[in-house]
Amino acid sequence: MRDFHNFDAWSKAHGLTLTIYRLTEDFPKSESFGLVMSMRRCASSIAMKIAEACGRDDGEPYASGLRQARGMGMELEYQILLARDL
Repeated sequence: MRDFHNFDAWSKAHGLTLTIYRLTEDFPKSESFGLVMSMRRCASSIAMKIAEACGRDDGEPYASGLRQARGMGMELEYQILLARDL
């Protein structure tokens, strides 16, 4: 089992989550339950998936958790592009 606090990817994901929360504060109120909520949930899920993976055994359970975090990162990337274009 790994300590996620010492995992560089988790630290960066946590920082990204804080940034997303700050940036979405200025989004239109009409997006409060749409894109804002979705982006915040997705960003925080990246750090959560990494933390969860660190609590799993080596091998497939660990790798699966990290793949899920990567997938959430791609989802968030699209949401950022959508927010920019809107």
